[in-house]
Amino acid sequence: MGNRCENCIVRQLNSLKVLGKEELKAISDHKITRKFKKGESLFSEGEKLNGIFCVRSGVTKLSKISENGKGQIVKIASKGEMIGQRSIISEEQTNLSAVALDDMEVCFIPKEHIMKNLSSNVEFTKTLLKHMANDLKHADTLIVNMAQKTVKQRVAETLSYLDTNFERDLDGFIGVILTREDIANLVGTAKEACIRTLTSLRKDNIISTQGKRIKIEDKKALYNIIQGI
Repeated sequence: MGNRCENCIVRQLNSLKVLGKEELKAISDHKITRKFKKGESLFSEGEKLNGIFCVRSGVTKLSKISENGKGQIVKIASKGEMIGQRSIISEEQTNLSAVALDDMEVCFIPKEHIMKNLSSNVEFTKTLLKHMANDLKHADTLIVNMAQKTVKQRVAETLSYLDTNFERDLDGFIGVILTREDIANLVGTAKEACIRTLTSLRKDNIISTQGKRIKIEDKKALYNIIQGI
């Protein structure tokens, strides 16, 4: 019963929260629950999706390959988020790839059930469009930051975002664990520059590290870096 959309608390975090019991029951009768291991691909750039993914647990990175073959992470999606909706609404191939950053459980909802509710439920349409608009706003901010902010500012801002949006572990480290290359791809810089910046932040006691894990030790100092103070 816990996997039924009608009883799932995860839907309160996305557009499914506005659907009625019968609409949720219809989706639940046709969705597929899938598990992905860390490093597995949910879908690849250029793929034609036949539905959307609702994240029940775990974290995935959404990235795009540039012309020079370098990956750029545009978003980290976690529990409750739906991914792939832009592709099915536009009826285009997805322009991003999704890879699990840790073990994940997702619900795959067939396209026809999303489109049916878009046609019949105005609140669902408005809520879904609002989430997509927020994604576009985030993309706009990413573009501006890469053009106007230093690598140190961008690294600091990324760490602050991860610390704010993901639960910390029992030791106070950021809950989502990214490789240095992943952080570099989020920031939009070379891996070497990212490592130098993290080393500098650690020497200044703004962060501490343990393997790939990162803990924010001085939030005020991190904020000052983001603001260019």
